[in-house]
Amino acid sequence: MPLVRIDLMHGRTVEQRQRIGEAVHRALVETIGVPERDRFQLVTEHAASELVYDRQYLGIKRTDDIVIIQITISAGRTAAQKRALFRRIADNLAALDIRREDVWINLVEVARENWSFGLGLASYAPEVVSAQKVPA
Repeated sequence: MPLVRIDLMHGRTVEQRQRIGEAVHRALVETIGVPERDRFQLVTEHAASELVYDRQYLGIKRTDDIVIIQITISAGRTAAQKRALFRRIADNLAALDIRREDVWINLVEVARENWSFGLGLASYAPEVVSAQKVPA
């Protein structure tokens, strides 16, 4: 059920963007149990003037190779699961020669009833049919 937004500086190849998306998805599957086929991603490239970030916030030195990842997911994971997810994403991207310092992640938790995967249905919040009183 995650929606993953990956924002990058313009200039990576299609293959690089696909590998980054795969690396993030693999981390979700392996650390927090996201189903393999539950993959919804938006990978967006930006001009230098459109991707604004602090190059040294919290003493971490970032470059224009920064990868900003925002994951919207249903609430309920523990802090340990979140730390494992962040670590695995950084590990997977490091294997693609992306510096750990350039991996920026934001996790947004929402209630399960806030998802619709199609058909105009609240996919995880089925409607409850109330019994109506029939006039006597």
